[in-house]
Amino acid sequence: MKKRIMIVDDSRMLLMQLQHILSETEYEVAAYCQDGETAITKYEEILPDLVTMDIIMPGIDGLEAAKAILEVHPDAKIVMLSSLVYDDTIEEAKAIGAKAFIYKPFEKEQVLETIKRVLEEE
Repeated sequence: MKKRIMIVDDSRMLLMQLQHILSETEYEVAAYCQDGETAITKYEEILPDLVTMDIIMPGIDGLEAAKAILEVHPDAKIVMLSSLVYDDTIEEAKAIGAKAFIYKPFEKEQVLETIKRVLEEE
């Protein structure tokens, strides 16, 4: 059975890029959300195996959404995906409980290796 990934990003281009990367792998895109509020609700509905979360989005940003999800589901596996590469942002993401941070733009191998590593963590 394929592992279910929820993509949270306000860029449809990024969605298409990740769908392409994940096609023909053991992963499937189970949901796509363009803002943090939708991500919090959708997480409850589908309980994905992993979430990729952008930081800068309209409304609730990715850090706030990740924090809200992790407060209710401390075992959630969230990978932050952003072009925002400030050390304090990375530290805040780690403090919230994000499992990894991928910088945009990214390579296919980097995404797949990170997803595999995070999903294998207990």
